[in-house]
Amino acid sequence: MSSVTTGKLSPAMEQYMRFKREHEDAILFFRMGDFYEMFFDDARQAARLLGLTLTSRNHGKTSGDIPLAGVPHHAAEGYIAKLIGLGHKVAICEQVEDARKAKGIVKRDVVEVVSPGTALSDTMLDGQSNNFVASLFVDKDRAGLAIVDLSTGDFTLDEMADAELPGELERLGPSEVLVAEQVTEDALSSWLAGIPAVATTRLADWQFEHNSARNGLLDQLGVRSLKGFDCEEIPVAVRAAGAAVTYLRDSQRGALDHINRISRRRREDCLLLDANAQRNLDLLVNQHDGSRDGTLLAVIDRTSTSLGARLLRQWIAAPLHHPDAIESRLQAVSSLFEGHRERAQLREQLNRVGDLERMMARVCCRRASPRDLVGLAASLEALPTIAEITGLFDSGLLRKLCTEELPQAEGLVRLVRKAIVDDPPAAIGDGGIIRDSFRAELDELRGVASGGRDWIARLQVEERERTGIASLKIGFNQVFGYYIEVSKANLDRVPDHFTRKQTLVNAERFITPKLKDRETQVLNAQERISELETEIFTDVRDRAAAWAREVQQAAQTVATIDVLAGLAEVAEAERYVRPVVNDGRSIEIEGGRHPVVERQLQEGRFVPNDLLIDCESAQILLITGPNMAGKSTIIRQAGLIVLLAQMGSFVPARAARVGVVDRIFTRVGASDNLVQGESTFMVEMNEASTILNNVTPRSLILLDELGRGTSTFDGLSIAWAMIEYLHSGTEDKPRTLFATHYHELTELEGRLPGVHNYNVLVREEKDQVVFLHRMLPGPCDRSYGIHVARMAGMPSEVVSRANEILERLESLRDKRDGLPVGEADCELPTRRDQMDLFDPRRQTDPELRRLLEEFREVQVNHTTPMQALELLHRWKKAME
Repeated sequence: MSSVTTGKLSPAMEQYMRFKREHEDAILFFRMGDFYEMFFDDARQAARLLGLTLTSRNHGKTSGDIPLAGVPHHAAEGYIAKLIGLGHKVAICEQVEDARKAKGIVKRDVVEVVSPGTALSDTMLDGQSNNFVASLFVDKDRAGLAIVDLSTGDFTLDEMADAELPGELERLGPSEVLVAEQVTEDALSSWLAGIPAVATTRLADWQFEHNSARNGLLDQLGVRSLKGFDCEEIPVAVRAAGAAVTYLRDSQRGALDHINRISRRRREDCLLLDANAQRNLDLLVNQHDGSRDGTLLAVIDRTSTSLGARLLRQWIAAPLHHPDAIESRLQAVSSLFEGHRERAQLREQLNRVGDLERMMARVCCRRASPRDLVGLAASLEALPTIAEITGLFDSGLLRKLCTEELPQAEGLVRLVRKAIVDDPPAAIGDGGIIRDSFRAELDELRGVASGGRDWIARLQVEERERTGIASLKIGFNQVFGYYIEVSKANLDRVPDHFTRKQTLVNAERFITPKLKDRETQVLNAQERISELETEIFTDVRDRAAAWAREVQQAAQTVATIDVLAGLAEVAEAERYVRPVVNDGRSIEIEGGRHPVVERQLQEGRFVPNDLLIDCESAQILLITGPNMAGKSTIIRQAGLIVLLAQMGSFVPARAARVGVVDRIFTRVGASDNLVQGESTFMVEMNEASTILNNVTPRSLILLDELGRGTSTFDGLSIAWAMIEYLHSGTEDKPRTLFATHYHELTELEGRLPGVHNYNVLVREEKDQVVFLHRMLPGPCDRSYGIHVARMAGMPSEVVSRANEILERLESLRDKRDGLPVGEADCELPTRRDQMDLFDPRRQTDPELRRLLEEFREVQVNHTTPMQALELLHRWKKAME
């Protein structure tokens, strides 16, 4: 508030300043009548971000004009949503008493603080994704991570090595991150390297103190110990979780009943997919524009509810690891797959279910509208039929879901249906929310407020008889209230106790003491009706909050049924088959297809491929072939088929047998990280190092090129050494698919028994190539890069020259390879072919060794340009 003017402020501005000091990190929406107003820097910022008109107003004798911007209260939600989308916080300060009854300044209070991680309105949330707040705490080398979705009640804890924290945050993608004040900017930047644009909030250090955090967590959960949640042995994570609870309580002013359970995320229970794997396999968002188009999610999402859509994302990001649990899901999908008619009936019922989790969250946070309660009841009414249909399928999992894990919450349905009208208004203050006959007092007041047609008719008859004016009328409007209307032709008959109220062109309107009393009764009744309806609705909403656990359990069960039914639907539509998943170490796929690429091609154009890989005889498959032949597609589709199988889905193949994988590692493509100062090659090496340092016997490694960001010799050497290490340097022997253009690596098939060569076929027709997309055993001898350059539209002059150079180089290579060692070395002194790295003739050349030694000793930082030129000239002469 550096721009606040000095001087005496008005009482309203003094009140504003008090709330602003309490919420300095938020834009304060200050309710004044029908508007939310912002002042000082908040006004300037809001005007710029929201396109509002910036004006000014005097709020005190000596304070001067104060910058001002405002939005109508009925349209505020849209403006708040925009600010939240831009990463800002908004503190909403409401009038908490009737301005007509206020003595002095109207009482106000901040009723809610909305941030990117605490939004509850549907306009601010993506119904298909969770909206996570991540609370972080690091103690020595251990990191605690609490993940909370206020809009659904999801609450999980985890503890890990601090080095794993950045990757886990990138994988989860929270909307907001909470850290202690003591955390340095450098540490925070390193943790958030993968999500640099995320909103961050700093909390007081004491909120992360263990006793305070643990007690706050126990109080929120209503328990005396965390043992029942399996969290007593992860104290660092408990500190993060307790701080998150304090923050959310503050934002919602203590209304947090739906945060009533936590769970510990155990990595050993699922197939781990780090952020690289999620990104490289295009699981949830694509690498092109960050949307869901062209992703696995887009292909397999056939869910009918928002609940199911969010759960499906969780299943994709964390597939199962235990074969028994996977088999349980597969059996459920198989049963749903076979029951076409019953599945259609089930999905029809699922379409009736709204977002139970988020509606209940708004109920518990005291933010629910009348329509939320009606939507909640309507959704719950579908549960009995869902349970009945689900019970028809031959699946242990489905039977358990419908008989043991699907509470009906009939009491909540009865409460809402009895209290709330079927089609209520959107806001509480609009009236007409509570049903007739729910509260006798309300019925009586409505009778008075409605004016009573019978009462008006009787009075009209009485006044006509008393005055003798047959055309006399009694009416009511919102501006003038009740009135008696007399035409000008009959004004001489108007009694003395009539008081003139309004003059019209052809008539006069009057009021009488009797009408005035009635008007007062009506106005008082209307005011009381508004108060009473609000009281009744608030009471019903609070009683509904007591059903939070049942509704949340029902939501989770419905979501599970929905996802399983959706997987059966996609299996039928896309011709997927049920895989066999076991504890074995091999992966065998017959006629495997890439689910996303197949969807994008015309039917029948995708070429399926077989694959067999294990941890012994076929541990590493080296896949060579031309650019655009399909190497990348084949290795990615293997990863996607494994992932689908382990999440309990049918897979795109003729048949698949999968020995469970505990982690999928990917090293794909070439990219840099300029923000972190990392080159393309450094990014490659970081990813490769992560693989080698974390690999296990059950890992699946997908390598699509390695070492392409450096010189040919360096890259080839690293790739060669990495394959040797994966094969012989570790006892883990992970299953590995390696697509490469380093054809020299194919020599490893004869040297390492677990390495096998495969190539993706092409057919040459004159000067064109036809990509067959078929993978067969054996190496490929060419990359056909110039053909691809021609297809990309490279100028013909460049293509022709490239062909000439290629022919020259190949002829030189062939000529050298056919000569004796001495002659070859003499004839091709300037040739630096890739084969030289493993050529014994080069390894025994004393002149080359001498030059290399001299090159290693050069101190680049202490060499002038002229000295460098002299060195280069001398070396060139020596090589001639």
